[in-house]
Amino acid sequence: MSVTYFTSESVTSGHPDKVCDLIADSILDEAMRQDPDCHMAVEASIKDDLIFIFGEAGTSAVLDYEGIALRVMKEIGYEEEYHVITKVNKQSAEINNAVAHDVISAGDQGIMFGFASDETENLMPFAIDCAHRLARRLEEVRRSDARLRPDGKTQVTAEYDDGVFKRIETIVVSTQHTEDITQEELRSLIIEKVIRPVVDPKYLDENTKYLINPSGSFIVGGSWGDSGTTGRKIVVDTYGGYAPIGGGCFSSKDPTKVDRSAAYYARYVCRNVVANGLAHKCQLQLSYAIGEPLPTSVFIQSFGTSEYSDKDLAKIVMKNFDFSVANIIKELDLRRPIYTRTTNYGHFGKKDMPWEQFKKIEL
Repeated sequence: MSVTYFTSESVTSGHPDKVCDLIADSILDEAMRQDPDCHMAVEASIKDDLIFIFGEAGTSAVLDYEGIALRVMKEIGYEEEYHVITKVNKQSAEINNAVAHDVISAGDQGIMFGFASDETENLMPFAIDCAHRLARRLEEVRRSDARLRPDGKTQVTAEYDDGVFKRIETIVVSTQHTEDITQEELRSLIIEKVIRPVVDPKYLDENTKYLINPSGSFIVGGSWGDSGTTGRKIVVDTYGGYAPIGGGCFSSKDPTKVDRSAAYYARYVCRNVVANGLAHKCQLQLSYAIGEPLPTSVFIQSFGTSEYSDKDLAKIVMKNFDFSVANIIKELDLRRPIYTRTTNYGHFGKKDMPWEQFKKIEL
């Protein structure tokens, strides 16, 4: 028997990095509504009451950057007054020329990873899936309980026995709150209203540890407690550290940016390899070069969980999936304003997203 532990974390929409991700994706979605062929890479940073919006935009869309940012802050639940500075230029002509061939090409070089595992219903690793569900539930509870505030984090440590998930060792929940709730009340509230409705009790036992606001008081949060920037939560956004991550973030980027679109397609491939019963676990690495329509490499691994060798599995994948940038955008229908739906609680494992749909694989 070999017992190991693996931990993943998630955050709520009020975490300052996620605030910036949502501002960026809200700008992208508005550009997509007006101009589906837009080229966008507009990000945000925040500290205290100052929001800085910056980046490149190649679009005919008329965008109220300040208005979008202030709306996002209110939707999240921050009522303070914020000031917005904007510095957005047109996309570099050199980058635009590299992308805008007769055949759509990659908007940048980079590496992307996809992953899937059958240890959960949505084919995600358990720890990140559970952490996301806890973060989502924490968000729901705080929107109905004025004693909780928008900033929060969750963390789950999963125990494995010979590589098979068995139980939860530790659950950590940290939530911003008002002054009129004691730490004892907060602990009871989180365990009863957040953890118990989410976590299957068969994974909990007398040895499971619950760490609720382990730092103690957490009244000052959001941008007033920490700075935030778009793209700093790429492990939260992907597989919780269970699989490698690529070189770039997702939020703010239109689908010609393969950091985003090819990572979605890599998940789509791995998810369907597992969903079709070809492996219990699947990981895929892709790489692209700017201005090139096809990947420079495709590398698949099943970690010995498939009846097929990785070489044969690669042949099956190449037969069933087209990794050209144009096809990725077309097959997943990515020129739509769907990106704010990806921002929080991970980009993968959400049943309504196009890269989470089933595709029958032909052998």
